[in-house]
Amino acid sequence: MIIYWLYSLNKPWKSPLRENKSETNSVIQGCRGCDIQAVKYSSFHPFPWNSLKLPRVIVPLHYDLCIHPDLSTFHFTGQETIEIFVRTNTSFIILHSKDLEITSSVLLSKDDMWSSTPGKKLQVLEHPAHEQIALQSPEELVVGQVYLVTIEFHGKLADGFDGFYKSSYKTHGGETRIIATTDFEPTSARMAFPCFDEPSFKANFSIKIRREKQHIALSNMPKIKTTELGGGLLEDHFDVTVKMSTYLVAYVICDFKSLEATTSSGIKVSVYASPDKWDQTRYALNAAVKLLEFYEKHFDISFPLPKLDLIAVPDFQSGAMENWGLITYRETSLLYDPKTSSAADKLWVTKVIAHELAHQWFGNLVTMEWWNDIWLNEGFARFMELVSLNATYPELQYEDFFMNAYFGAIARDSLNSSHPISNPAETPIQINEMFDTVSYDKGACILKMLQDFLSKQVFQKGVIQYLKKYSYRNAKTDDLWNSLADVSSSLGGIMLCCTLIIHDGSLTEIKEMMNTWTHQKGIPLVLVKCEGNTIKLRQERFLKGVFEEDPEWANLYFWHIPLTYITSSSNTVHRHVLKTKTDSLKLKEGVAWVKFNVDMNGYYIVHYEGNGWDNIITLLDQNHTLFSPQDRVNLIHNAFELVSAGRLSLDRALDLTRYLQHETNNIVFLKGLGYLESIYHVMERRNISSVSEHLKKYILRSFKPVIDRQTWNDEGSVSDRMLRSDLLLLACDLRYSPCLQKANELFSQWMGSGGNLDLPTDLLKTVYSVGAQTGAGWNYLLKQYSLSVSDAEKNKILYALTTSRHHEKLAKLITLGMEGEVIKTQNLAILLHAIARNPEGQRLAWNFVRENWKKLLEKFELASFSIRTIIFGTTSHFSSRDELEEVKIFFKSLNNQGSQLKITRVVLETITKNIRWLEKNLSSLRNWLLNNL
Repeated sequence: MIIYWLYSLNKPWKSPLRENKSETNSVIQGCRGCDIQAVKYSSFHPFPWNSLKLPRVIVPLHYDLCIHPDLSTFHFTGQETIEIFVRTNTSFIILHSKDLEITSSVLLSKDDMWSSTPGKKLQVLEHPAHEQIALQSPEELVVGQVYLVTIEFHGKLADGFDGFYKSSYKTHGGETRIIATTDFEPTSARMAFPCFDEPSFKANFSIKIRREKQHIALSNMPKIKTTELGGGLLEDHFDVTVKMSTYLVAYVICDFKSLEATTSSGIKVSVYASPDKWDQTRYALNAAVKLLEFYEKHFDISFPLPKLDLIAVPDFQSGAMENWGLITYRETSLLYDPKTSSAADKLWVTKVIAHELAHQWFGNLVTMEWWNDIWLNEGFARFMELVSLNATYPELQYEDFFMNAYFGAIARDSLNSSHPISNPAETPIQINEMFDTVSYDKGACILKMLQDFLSKQVFQKGVIQYLKKYSYRNAKTDDLWNSLADVSSSLGGIMLCCTLIIHDGSLTEIKEMMNTWTHQKGIPLVLVKCEGNTIKLRQERFLKGVFEEDPEWANLYFWHIPLTYITSSSNTVHRHVLKTKTDSLKLKEGVAWVKFNVDMNGYYIVHYEGNGWDNIITLLDQNHTLFSPQDRVNLIHNAFELVSAGRLSLDRALDLTRYLQHETNNIVFLKGLGYLESIYHVMERRNISSVSEHLKKYILRSFKPVIDRQTWNDEGSVSDRMLRSDLLLLACDLRYSPCLQKANELFSQWMGSGGNLDLPTDLLKTVYSVGAQTGAGWNYLLKQYSLSVSDAEKNKILYALTTSRHHEKLAKLITLGMEGEVIKTQNLAILLHAIARNPEGQRLAWNFVRENWKKLLEKFELASFSIRTIIFGTTSHFSSRDELEEVKIFFKSLNNQGSQLKITRVVLETITKNIRWLEKNLSSLRNWLLNNL
């Protein structure tokens, strides 16, 4: 725990040491030039600490950090003074440092601070494997005392996307310009300056950046002054930050332009982009202001900083990073161009802004104590996307698209290789791997389920209490449950040791219930059987690709599941907590049908035993509007997931989709069609042409009226536009003649106009993909890709280029992605994934990864999102035993080289599931199609 008594929790502590900077600086100047020879850890020079986590004997209070990047040589120098508090007598200061050269390290005691004493030189010991250094003092540091540690260092701007790295962009005139930017989460601040690089070591930061006159510098806080240093250099001084973790520190040196606005509470909001893309920042600025104002009101906590900057970084690995007061974004996640950005692009930009702004409270103000609970940051931010966009942008209909969080989470969580939401993570690799769909999507889903269980009012008030209680501090998962339990009690629930009387009068404990969701992996399967006026319930763990004859079929998992259900005799939402393996519900009368997991608010799969599915299929055929759109999506999803687990036959799931010809809800229609499309692509990749051709005929015949109703414009609601985009893209992929004719016509007109014709933004991907099938069209698209200043358009062009059926063109794309000039390296993972989805490119992409693994690791960190995307994206679609054996051999070679990643287990299990799905269902699929054509 950090020592808090020295200063206020919500304001930077103004130490007398910092009130007399001139004397302190004279001491620092006096020790410059005293070079240090760092000693690496060895048997001759034992390192005084043997754990990956830092000792708690010393805590940082304040960093005074000065950084000078040279954008010509790509090196940077730095000097910092860390104010530390000693909790236990020690001779060593252990902190993190990676790829930095320490040139000077000096300790000043309290007595030294008020005199001209030059301080005591510290010996530096290095432990590169642990990314730690130890500063050895000639005298023991005394408990309860405050010291200053001054460190001078230098390093190289990183070539990748972590730490302090260089990024570049090209102007309209073709000039390449360099910027320097940071991305520290989770463990990369140590690459930029020596620090206590763990989330619980919160401190205040005073940051100074040295730069040339043509650049600007941005950091977490507003700039308070600029001084001239001579030689064309300026030094920007930024205000002292609030107390925060090192991974949230940020600074950018660039030549960007901005748009600015002010919120109703007086927060200055600015959006930065390269000069040629400055005009694409307007939408993000308006969204950021609107969302920031919403969060302040919703959380009943003012944004604690005087300003908030959002900046589009030309080279950025993830979607965005929530640095406090200076949020960095990939350009496609922030910039919006009305001429080329589709409805899907607008939804994406808005939700990413909502996500990162939610982090200003969840993660920044209240930070998880350790990375095992990263879901408290990411799960909450994903959940708050839904809450905030429903309130601020209802026209985006995000409630419909939030269901994708459930689908993504369940896809991973239904594999044995999944992991608990709260999971041990020690090494940087393990910590990076925690940033996955379980932490983000499953975390969001269980929060939505808990909100539905407690009510929105109770949940919101509990969250506010949690945020206020732990502001500027660190928290654990249990702290959240306790806050929710406290509020539940105060609002009228009868609480006994965090026990709440809920809707149906039964007792349950919030903490006990939620621990079953965070401490164990997997998703429950609820088996429902109606017998007269009794509903029999049973719960098991749901596993895909595991059948009755497998040993994993029986398992000991169970959850406290807040069930909801409706019946044929009542639309009232009934509630029941299933806390045991088996249970039963008594109804007042017998019912014709029952539907559990109302509106898909719960995180569980439901299997209706006996004639349950037959009744549902009949109901959907007769009157599908008996169920809400969310319930219809839930039924379709559950049916096909149950097929993968051997619980339901494929022909019954396909029977369920027959009603889709009458479906009028866009999201439900897309979900049902999506399963048919995915099965088609499996057949196409395996070259099972007899089945793929029959399935193509079935799709085009069944949904021809819906396809033909689509207009080639951008009119309608968000879901109308996204249906149009997805449906016409699929129709053209299935070679539907009217679609191909229209797309070719538009592409020819666009190409003839020199790329100046404004096409419907929602149809750009379709038009470009059809145009890319000719040599001339493909070459022209590649040229336009290099010229476009809209990353939204570039994404659509790149997708189209990857659909080519010519091997040499796909190989050229990979070469360009590796070179990183025309196709930026940040897009290489997405590029390889897209090429692997193409039947003509799947072997090309896979072979490239195997043959160029070491080169890929030179571009991306081992456990990075990009590497995991490359591994999963190029292998997870495999469905033959020969392919499985190839992948096993490759993964074994990686393990022998020390590259052990959890994603490899996910891939092997996914391929095995694909193989078993085909073995079990191919014959049924073939027969069903013959009977339904």
